[in-house]
Amino acid sequence: MHPIEIIEFMIVGIVIAAVLTISLFLKGKYRKYGLLLSLVLTVGFGIFYVIRPYWIDAQINKKVEMLNGYLEEHYPNEEWEISTVPHREDGYEHLNPFYISVIFKNEPEVSYQYWVENETSVYQREYSTNKNLNDLKHMENELE
Repeated sequence: MHPIEIIEFMIVGIVIAAVLTISLFLKGKYRKYGLLLSLVLTVGFGIFYVIRPYWIDAQINKKVEMLNGYLEEHYPNEEWEISTVPHREDGYEHLNPFYISVIFKNEPEVSYQYWVENETSVYQREYSTNKNLNDLKHMENELE
């Protein structure tokens, strides 16, 4: 479990515990409303933490499709392999799952990282290689 997840769980636990504690000091219908609120918060946060990885996967798949269209438009006669961060596996929590890696078949020793915002906003953010920068075939001029 990544430290940020532990912090998130602690904050959620503190909020729910605070609502529970306050509701225990209340009487009558206010106590019932406080307990109901803590139950709703618990269920809501539980659903959020269960749904979030699937939502991230859906967003990544959508961005991969947009990147494929971008690459087909800019490099029509090229072949490439796209890979994403396996964000659900241990050891990859520190990586941003929205950076998409592209390796072109005619340049297998270079990995280009793309950031996709929407269909018209696709950016090549970085690359990794041991080659000379002048030898890179697919490096776009606007590395930001």
